[in-house]
Amino acid sequence: MRRTIQPQLPIVHPHFEHEHSRELRVMSEILDEEKETVALVYADLTRFGAKTDIGREGMTAEQVLRCIVIKQMNGFSYEELAFHLADSRSYRTFCRFGIGDKTPKKPTLQRNIKRVSPDTMEAINRILVRRACKEGIEKGRKVRIDCTVTETNIHYPTDAWLLWDCVRVLARDMCQVRELTGFSFSDHSRRAKRRHTGINDCRSEKRRTKLYRDLLKVTLKTVSAADRALEALKHYQALDFESLVLALTLESQLKHYIPLTRQVISQAERRVLLGESVPSTEKIVSIFEPHTDIIKKDRRDTLYGHKLSLSSGASGLVLDCVILDGNPADSSLSVNMVERQADLYGRPPRQVALDGGFASTTNLRNIKDLGVKDVAFHKRRGLKVSDMVKSSWVYKRLRNFRAGIEGVISFLKRCFGLDRCTWRSLRSFKAYTWSSIVSANLLLIARHKLN
Repeated sequence: MRRTIQPQLPIVHPHFEHEHSRELRVMSEILDEEKETVALVYADLTRFGAKTDIGREGMTAEQVLRCIVIKQMNGFSYEELAFHLADSRSYRTFCRFGIGDKTPKKPTLQRNIKRVSPDTMEAINRILVRRACKEGIEKGRKVRIDCTVTETNIHYPTDAWLLWDCVRVLARDMCQVRELTGFSFSDHSRRAKRRHTGINDCRSEKRRTKLYRDLLKVTLKTVSAADRALEALKHYQALDFESLVLALTLESQLKHYIPLTRQVISQAERRVLLGESVPSTEKIVSIFEPHTDIIKKDRRDTLYGHKLSLSSGASGLVLDCVILDGNPADSSLSVNMVERQADLYGRPPRQVALDGGFASTTNLRNIKDLGVKDVAFHKRRGLKVSDMVKSSWVYKRLRNFRAGIEGVISFLKRCFGLDRCTWRSLRSFKAYTWSSIVSANLLLIARHKLN
């Protein structure tokens, strides 16, 4: 049985007279007043035809949303979230679990939280931003825009490590196929691990190339065996429902990993054996998170994740976020971000401050054509101050204002887990990112109301 909220509020402990407890109380009041947020979450929880009028009581949509906020605000794992919901009076009260209610366990929390889509969290963020505008916390008249990178939860990608990942994952699945169908194959996992370790420890280029050749040979043998395992599953006749489900799961996993393995083999052969420089758009850096982009930042650091374009206001709230595909130049993003601000508030901002990477004559002209009065790039790059803003004083103020978004990004990464996404798949990456932003904005609005 699924509900948006409980028909009768449970008996909960009162909030403590503590700073964090007062913040939770105000955050709870905001969510109570914005009932549309709960309706959006409820739509996700019941999207796939789940029956809401039968079965045992599940988590309400209200509880799921509040658990997301607590999880991201503290950087809890699902196991830690389950513990603190059972242990903390303040968090039980905030998440609407009564004094005698049992709190959900890790699998229940994970299953419900992962059902909430990134589009829903983005819509909730817009609701919070509009509320901040109505209460005078954020007017949206002065906006700063910058980019950052959130990493995916992968190990540092090397060709040897990727090949070893491919071999061990395919071998693991084929062992289950063997138990299910009697299919036979040679497990080369131990040999692949030795070659991977040898490559990491090797100092001789000639020796390393020889080890790579053997590791590639082992990987090719393994992927060929995986093709045969896939054929064996297609002809397998399941005797019971459990075996059928396992066979379909293994077939799906093999279909997913076999093409990725062939891509890893191809890029390793090109780079190691042929000495080619493989373009980043043709590389895969993880078979577990194949959506991961290679982000070269300022010709210094190479990061593996996704690039985010963020807009922030004078209040410190994150007004908007775009999760980008690949590593587009900052200069190609500025006009779109200002257009999104105009869509959010129904009017363009009066002043916009951007980093030097966004600067160009074309961007300046296009942004001003949208109705923006003052546009300040941190580095002028040949642009005149008089063309950007009405005075040097305004330019200096906007340039200093832009620096504040670095603190906003640092706050999100240090306190809300935006430095590294721990959820798997691109959809979950986007949901994780928006969950962090919603949690941060909700906390900041509560702090503005308390001050």
